[in-house]
Formats: sequence, structure tokens, C-alpha cells
Amino acid sequence: MRSMTGYGLGEAQSVNYSIVVEMRSVNHRYLEISLRLPRQLNMLEDALKKMIQTKLSRGKVDVYLALERFGGKKIDLILDKELAFAYYNSLIQLSELTGVPHLAQAEKLADFPGVLTQETGEDDLDEITVLSETALAKALTSLIEMRDREGYMLKEDILARMQHVSVLLCSIKEAVPQLLAEQQAKLRKRIEELLEDIKVDEARLANEIAFLVDRTDISEELTRLASHCQQFIETSELPEAMGRRLDFLVQELNREVNTIGSKSNTLIIGNLVIEMKNALEKIREQVQNIE
Repeated sequence: MRSMTGYGLGEAQSVNYSIVVEMRSVNHRYLEISLRLPRQLNMLEDALKKMIQTKLSRGKVDVYLALERFGGKKIDLILDKELAFAYYNSLIQLSELTGVPHLAQAEKLADFPGVLTQETGEDDLDEITVLSETALAKALTSLIEMRDREGYMLKEDILARMQHVSVLLCSIKEAVPQLLAEQQAKLRKRIEELLEDIKVDEARLANEIAFLVDRTDISEELTRLASHCQQFIETSELPEAMGRRLDFLVQELNREVNTIGSKSNTLIIGNLVIEMKNALEKIREQVQNIE
């Protein structure tokens, strides 16, 4: 059993670069991955997402990747000779037309747009890719370890509550014979009060009472409830993602408990049903965070 909540951090370095990957995940119905990368590394998004998809099946996962360069990029200055001569010749012509002497000094020419441009060296994308994947793998391992630890604690809590549900189920089963006897007695008394001195066929009366009591029989619901409890426990031991299956079983458990509560309107079983519904609600809340 693995939680969907976790945090992971991974780092990889070389002589030229440092990559830090930070991951956070919370519960979500499906697997939703959000990657935040430096603009120049957007081409890595698909490959990094595939790495995550091989390890996680559910959860909203936010991934932050930071790139640091050691020593910075190499910067070259590019001189546009034709443009520089064009500016120079234009200054001479302007000077001749206006009579104003030109001061075409080199540093002033260099200030004109486009004469000098900066060109930065290209990053080694192969090296950055390897470092990014290494850092992500470390962050994933850290994230999964945290999700496993929380999953272990969730499992202990959920199974303890499910054990309580099983105990309540046994208590309801023990109360059923008394429930049926009380229902039969109440029905007979009510019918006799309504009919007063009218003579009634006892065989027919017994059949009608049996029919009405059968409508309030909860034996099938109790059987299904016990089966769902067992399936829930068995599912919690599976090695793969189980969150959706457990969520479905909790819904079925609630359905059976609600039916039991509506069929048997006695104080004893009513109180047991309320307590069982409360335990199942706690289980449902915990199951929402299981992968």
C-alpha cells in the first residue's frame, strides 16, 4: 500500500553543470504530471514524463528542475565590418553636408546598433540530458520511499478500522434472531389489534407474517458485507496500485450498511449501523490518498 502524498529531491553534477530536481505529489484520481523546466530544456519534457509514468500510477505530481552552469557560458563578440564601414561613411557624408566635423572614434562606432553583437556558446545538451535523468531518478526514489512509509502507516490505520467494522458485523449477526422474533411479535400483535374479534385463519396469518418479516430480513446483506470486508483485506495486500479498488469496495460496504439500517429499525442494530458508518467514513477518507 502506497500513499499518493510525498516529496523527493535529487541532484546530479558535472564539471560544467548542476541539476537539481524537486518533486511533490498529492492525491488525485489519475496521474497528472506538471513539469517546470528552464525554457531552453523544454525538449526534455516528454522523456522526463515517461520516466515518472513508469514509476507512478496515480497522484498530482509537480516537478521543478533547476539548471546551474559553472563558470557561465563562453561569450564571443561578433563585429559586423560592413555595418561599421557603412556607419563611418555615413558620418563622413553628414560632416561634409553640415560642415560639422565628425568624431568617428572606434568606441563610438561600436555603440551603434548591430556593430558588435554577443554570441553565447551552446550548452552540451547530451550532458544536461544525462544529468537531468539522473537527478530525476534520485528524486523519484526519494519520493517513492516517502510514499511507501506513509502508505505503511495508512495501512495499519485502515486495517484496524476494518477490524472494528468486522466486530460490529458480528454484533449485528448476533442481534438478528432477536430482531426477527421481535418483528414477528409486533406484527402479530398489530394485526390482532386491527382485526379485533374477527376470526382469522392462523395458517394464512402465519404466512403473511412470514412474508412481511422476510422483507426485513438482512441475512443477504450481512453475507455480502462480510464478503466485502474480506475482499478489502485481501486487496490491501496486493503488490500493485490498489486505491481505486479499495475505494470501490468502501462504496459497496456503505451500500450494504445503508440497506441494513433501512431494513432493521431497531435501536440495537441502528446504533451498530451508525458506528459502522462512522468507521467506514474514516476508512473512505484514508483510501482517497492511496495510490
